[in-house]
Amino acid sequence: MARTQNAPADAPKLPDFIAYHVLTKGEKTFWNRVGASWLHHDGNGMSLQLETVPIDGRIVLRAPREETQERAA
Repeated sequence: MARTQNAPADAPKLPDFIAYHVLTKGEKTFWNRVGASWLHHDGNGMSLQLETVPIDGRIVLRAPREETQERAA
C-alpha cells in the first residue's frame, strides 16, 4: 500500500480521504472530486482542503483507491 511505504521527509503526505461532491439528478448520480482530507496526528480530527465549494448536493469522504495512490507516487 502506498501510504505505508517510507517516503522522503520532504514528500507531501498522501491524503487519507478524497472529498467528492455527490449530486443526484433523477436516476443518475454524479461524483466530482472537490478536495482531500488528512487525519490529525493525535487522531482527534482531520483537515479538509476543498478546491471548490458546492452549493447543493453533499460532500462524501472516501478512502483513496490503490491505483489512485500509485499514480500519485
